[in-house]
Amino acid sequence: MIRVVLTDIEGTTSSISFVHDVLFPYASKHLPEFIRTNHHTTPAVAEQLALVAEKSGVDSKNVEGLIDVLQAWISEDRKEGPLKALQGMVWEQGYHSGELKGDIYPDAADYLQRWHDRGLRLFVYSSGSVKAQKLIFGFSNEGDFTPFFSGYFDTGVGGKKEAQSYRNILAELGVEPATVLFLSDVEAELSAAEEAGLKTVWLVRDGELPDTGRPVARDFAEVDALLRKR
Repeated sequence: MIRVVLTDIEGTTSSISFVHDVLFPYASKHLPEFIRTNHHTTPAVAEQLALVAEKSGVDSKNVEGLIDVLQAWISEDRKEGPLKALQGMVWEQGYHSGELKGDIYPDAADYLQRWHDRGLRLFVYSSGSVKAQKLIFGFSNEGDFTPFFSGYFDTGVGGKKEAQSYRNILAELGVEPATVLFLSDVEAELSAAEEAGLKTVWLVRDGELPDTGRPVARDFAEVDALLRKR
């Protein structure tokens, strides 16, 4: 019996276009001035810039050079920890100012609340930082969804296409693999989760449905129908 739902964000609970067409451009636009303003006065910013310097080889005192590195990482969609952390700080300002609203599909919003109310434990696993995850769900177009989630995981537990990452999550949750349902729109992530023993559903919101042996759903209503059969 499924007792835990672990969900991806991009392409699963939220549109891919929100991340690529809203969040990334917002960070790219506001990150330079944010760093120039805060690198001397905010220890958390200085700490992340030191990591950027270490990873890139750019002198830590060369702030403009570090900004160039970060902008290149954004354009390359690099999954670098310090970039994710700094983006999260910039997005936090945007959410609190009201410039940004997190995107959640209406069907996802509906069934996340229903599953929580039915007693399922809900967790997020995304390549975006935990801070960014909480902001998307905390300041969403559908309201504050953070009360429905029991926890969040990012690439600190490992890459999403690696089976060990899902074993690490299971160890932290202290549950049997077969009691966890993982939702994602990326087949390689589903394969890794299945290797670790998790149940999966492939979210394919647009285009032709794939010829596959694993469960596929168009939206969370179809996921719920599959859940009720288990």
